[in-house]
Amino acid sequence: MIIGDNALSVIPFFLIFTPMEYHIKKPAILLLEDGTVFHGKAAGAIGTTTGEIAFNTGMTGYQEIFTDPSYYGQIIVMAASHIGNYGVHEFEVESESIKIAGLVCKKFSETFSRPGADTSLQKYFERDNKVGICDVDTRALIRHIRNKGAMNAIISSSLLDLDVLKEQLSQVPSMDGLELSSKVTCSESYTFGRSDGNFKVAVLDLGAKKNILRMLADRGMSLKVFPMHTTKDEMEQWEPDGFMISNGPGDPAAMQDTVQLVGEIIEIGKPVFGICLGHQIIALSQGLKTKKMFNGHRGINHPVKNLMTGKGEITSQNHGFDVDIASAENNSEIEVTHVHMNDGGLAGFRLKNYPVFAVQYHPEASPGPHDARYLFDDFVKLLKNAKTAVSI
Repeated sequence: MIIGDNALSVIPFFLIFTPMEYHIKKPAILLLEDGTVFHGKAAGAIGTTTGEIAFNTGMTGYQEIFTDPSYYGQIIVMAASHIGNYGVHEFEVESESIKIAGLVCKKFSETFSRPGADTSLQKYFERDNKVGICDVDTRALIRHIRNKGAMNAIISSSLLDLDVLKEQLSQVPSMDGLELSSKVTCSESYTFGRSDGNFKVAVLDLGAKKNILRMLADRGMSLKVFPMHTTKDEMEQWEPDGFMISNGPGDPAAMQDTVQLVGEIIEIGKPVFGICLGHQIIALSQGLKTKKMFNGHRGINHPVKNLMTGKGEITSQNHGFDVDIASAENNSEIEVTHVHMNDGGLAGFRLKNYPVFAVQYHPEASPGPHDARYLFDDFVKLLKNAKTAVSI
């Protein structure tokens, strides 16, 4: 036996290096609505999936992105080069299952290195029967979408006949005019957080992320989450101190029943906070207009200016529709509070005659920076002021 600096030189190679398992991946195709084709390899479950293709520029947080209900019906292209490398953790979810329609990425890792992970992304996708494609030039694809705009797409690892895929893709409805919140809302109401909180907040679930609920619960609130088709009277029976209108997927203009419900909630006069789709629904209830964006905002580094403080915030965003800022600026009952610094879009507003405010981005930021979490504290202040006014 040799002991000392030269010991490693005589240890057999196979004792130092553990051979990696290599799997032969099936070929896969990504076909865009405009006829553009990308070839790659299968990731996740074998099969075919369709949806609107969109890209996310975040460099981390893929599990939170994939489980975010706001992505329902969308095929997501990840700008990050390596997806799956840190595995999946049971607590890093925004809902109970993967919500994206499909995944496109450069490198898809079937193994993971994080000690705290529970399983691989491959097994996670197989569990939820989600189809993906990897080994794609995602930089070229993202440039193409950025220049051509949002469009539908189809991924298949089980069918490689382009003519058949084109026919299937032609049957996919446009996201413009599509109501999707009913696909991801809760089936029945449930409570969340402490039962003896300082405030009772009723949450209208249009596809709520778990971390929005956690942010509210962490501030001492008792929550009751209601399905989107609930009524104002059902929510009022719980005697809430305020209301949260959640995020969610789809076209807000296709949700007229929800717009009417939210308008009725605002008329109650209690504090209301809206996030993302909730922001758009509140806007529509006040006569503002929404529109489909050319590409949408999806990432964790979007700059927003707070017009109340003059400060800039780096925010997490995920939306393909937004509120027309001109319709807000021309409404005497609306005060614009935040604007997107890249394109000047409406990022936040409040009502002048009601304790109601909303933002287009995600202040819970999961993933993303925590610059905007103060908005949950602002909601607490509104609730305190409203409760104090009632007690006087």
